[in-house]
Amino acid sequence: MKEYKYRINGNPYTVKVGDIDNNIAKVEVNGVPYKVELEKTEKPVTIVTAPRPSAAPRTESGAKVIAKPKAAAAGYSVEAPLPGVVVSVNVKVGDVVKASDTVVVLEAMKMENAIHAGQDGTVASIAVSAGDSVLQGAALITLE
Repeated sequence: MKEYKYRINGNPYTVKVGDIDNNIAKVEVNGVPYKVELEKTEKPVTIVTAPRPSAAPRTESGAKVIAKPKAAAAGYSVEAPLPGVVVSVNVKVGDVVKASDTVVVLEAMKMENAIHAGQDGTVASIAVSAGDSVLQGAALITLE
């Protein structure tokens, strides 16, 4: 039997709860036995559906649009540090950038990640555009 001690309006009560059989509980309050009928309740069933991940964008032919790592071109290549979706490209070809400038914003794991140039230089080419899915190591920007 489980024993509970209560104080109601200053009066002490010792409640012992025994076996429960067919919604009838054997309860003892301050040494006096009682048979308590429990209310039958229907527990609501909660169905949880996990959100489906959004599908990768596709071309007119149905192929997925995913920028894959390419062979390094001449100059310094700013690469994706993790797979994700390009939210914005903050530079254009010909822009002069510092190492700490944010050149691309990449969304990965529901977080926006600022991708910095990594070194001073001039933007020679841009390999991605907003909305593109990229893999880790994919070239995003090439600096001269």
